[in-house]
Amino acid sequence: MGGVREQDGIYEIEQTGALEGRFVNHDLSPTRLSERRWGTRDIAALWISMSACVPTYMLASSLIAEGMNWWQAVLTIFLGNTIVLLPMVLNAHAGTKYGIPFPVYCRPAFGMLGANVPAVLRALVACGWFGIQAWIGGWAIFKVLAVFFPSLETMAALPVLGINAPQVVCFLLFWGLNMFVIYKGIESIRVLLNIKAPLLILLGLALLLWAYQRAGGFGSMLAKPSAFAPGQPKEGKFLLFFFPALTGMIGFWATLSLNIPDFTRYARSQRDQVVGQALGLPTTMGLYSFIGVAVTSATLVIFGKTIWDPVVLITQFKSPAVLVFALVALGIATLATNIAANVVSPANDFANLSPSKISFRRGGYITGVIGILIMPWKLVADPTGYIFTWLVGYSALLGSIGGVLIADYFVLRKKTLDLLGLYHEPTAANPGPYWYGHGFNRNAFLALAAGILPNLPGFVGTVKWAKVAPFWTSLYSYAWFVGFGLSFVVYLGLEKARKA
Repeated sequence: MGGVREQDGIYEIEQTGALEGRFVNHDLSPTRLSERRWGTRDIAALWISMSACVPTYMLASSLIAEGMNWWQAVLTIFLGNTIVLLPMVLNAHAGTKYGIPFPVYCRPAFGMLGANVPAVLRALVACGWFGIQAWIGGWAIFKVLAVFFPSLETMAALPVLGINAPQVVCFLLFWGLNMFVIYKGIESIRVLLNIKAPLLILLGLALLLWAYQRAGGFGSMLAKPSAFAPGQPKEGKFLLFFFPALTGMIGFWATLSLNIPDFTRYARSQRDQVVGQALGLPTTMGLYSFIGVAVTSATLVIFGKTIWDPVVLITQFKSPAVLVFALVALGIATLATNIAANVVSPANDFANLSPSKISFRRGGYITGVIGILIMPWKLVADPTGYIFTWLVGYSALLGSIGGVLIADYFVLRKKTLDLLGLYHEPTAANPGPYWYGHGFNRNAFLALAAGILPNLPGFVGTVKWAKVAPFWTSLYSYAWFVGFGLSFVVYLGLEKARKA
């Protein structure tokens, strides 16, 4: 099969095409040294491109809508992204060192077949985000058309869907554009990724300038007091909102904190991936969230209400030139972010289910179909549902997966993997290092359950499926931390007991 060689802490398989069997295809194979072309600037640019997006703006603005003042919202977002940067950098290490994508990274902890479980769970979350981004793109098209054809807004909503026919058509139109890009291949999005970040930042700064002028300066714009301050409607309840909001901010990129090996497998060195991520993620999220909260604060002064959806805000402008520019900017930005952040990972994850039958393209198509079925417009219908149901809910799930992976790779294996063993076709005589019992590591799944189960009652109470005790809803506020910590500790305990 060939051996493995190392150069400056980076490993590759010596012979191209040496791997074969049901656990490998072209997309899942480890990258070679010649394919490691991403430096610090490239990694930082990737994060700038992905962070400067409409959901970032919506995330920041929704905190304002729920009662935070501008500095509380920006600080919460910056802190959340600084916290999630740690598991992001840690999980990225294996991708850089061994050139492996996320589904393969899961194999040592969960087993050769068991790795499909965390991969599919991560993929389903990506499908949700894919749907949200596709909805945002379609929503932008619809709102701009409604400026010229107001009757579109008054059409009755369709049963079950809760949106009207023109909204469905605009959503499917933008969704179809995403499917076309997937058909053409990931290389077709490269140009868009290079121009989308400055384009959307330009749009954000233009909104900021407009808000500054209309609201009479930053003093009026940012003078809105916190609803949690003394004498305000939510006095004394800041911490009750802050901790679940912080968990939601962590949940925003908890997805990429798992599958970051899908990108860092192309990094030239560990320094490039660490510095690039540190420079690109918290700073861009902080800057773009400030634009979001500042402009949203200004809408209270200008319109007498907070408008946290930038698509709705843009429709307040009646100039056709402004509307067209905004539509193009939002469309390119949303399309580019969607392909980079929400197609690469699930396409690989679904391919891992059956590498010989599911290609990157087919995995992308599966992502698109699930993105429709999840009805993303309901996830972002209001700030409470967006943060506490969607972001906090899946953060509990992904935090638990991250706890198992980091405990396995850094504590138990001390960053050492058998690269050939990650793709080994098991036989009776030689099942391979990561086969465990029938391809599943029972301890990993017990640890995963230990991290997820304590958060379930709080989730049930939050979505109002049943009434639960206040303790569980309070615990749910820390869902990512609870999931990560419990799974980390339980997995280590079970693995050490097995080896004792």
